[in-house]
Amino acid sequence: MNRRQFLGTSLAGTVFASQPQTLLALAKDNVYRKHIGLQLYTLRNEIAKDTAGTIKAVVAAGYQQGEMYGFPKSDAMIAAARDLGLALNSSHFEWDSVVNPKDAGMSDFMKILDKAKEVGLTHLVIPYLQEGNRKTLDDYKKVAENCNKAAVKAKAAGIQLAYHNHAFEFQPLEGEKCGFDVMIEHFVPEMKFEVDCFWVKVGGKDPAATIKSLKGRVSQLHLKDLKKGMELPNFGSVPNDAFQELGDGIIPTEPLLAAAKDAGVAHCHVEQDQSPNPLESIRQSMAYLKGL
Repeated sequence: MNRRQFLGTSLAGTVFASQPQTLLALAKDNVYRKHIGLQLYTLRNEIAKDTAGTIKAVVAAGYQQGEMYGFPKSDAMIAAARDLGLALNSSHFEWDSVVNPKDAGMSDFMKILDKAKEVGLTHLVIPYLQEGNRKTLDDYKKVAENCNKAAVKAKAAGIQLAYHNHAFEFQPLEGEKCGFDVMIEHFVPEMKFEVDCFWVKVGGKDPAATIKSLKGRVSQLHLKDLKKGMELPNFGSVPNDAFQELGDGIIPTEPLLAAAKDAGVAHCHVEQDQSPNPLESIRQSMAYLKGL
């Protein structure tokens, strides 16, 4: 039985009412609930077939903003979002322009910054690291060094740069130390994290506690849920059905929203990497956020 069915019983209503922090997190005036975003990668297949129609469905589902992917090759998404009133504050982008820059001046990244300013973005996010960039702690130190250089350039342009985690960053590489530890230790104040709560949990950590521990260093969150019964930690891939709509898995959303507020997070975005019906999934997650 999923969470919406559970909330339909009188017993659930009693339990729910006894948790004021839950009611507060889902309240209509909650800043993240009011301005909730969607990482548009969730609908990548639909966007490829019908960009405008898909963005229209995102707006109809109640999402206030979209976080793009593949920037700067995102013109169709940008045009559709402008036409249909979906705010665009953030995008994942071609990460090699920072992680493996072709020159010391990061000229490719500077071009991305220029376009981001033109579009009106306030956030850019490094979405991934290839395996060759994350084999050792020294690899992570090099990544952090490049991220720091880019973050300073981005800040000067009025844009916040962040790094989006998966689970592999939490795999111990030397003793108990992992790549995420290196990032925490070496990132300069200009460089932030976009915490993906699903992958933090898959990596064996508590997402809310992780956000709290990074107070002032988390710019955005990805909200998604994890299927019950998964073996954790897991530093590799997960089956497609591991990704669940909000409220249908083992990651409670309310503590994440509370931690986000305390940590100074700017934006929260729903994301579901895999779904047999992505449009229905984003509607179900929105229903959860509305407390339906």
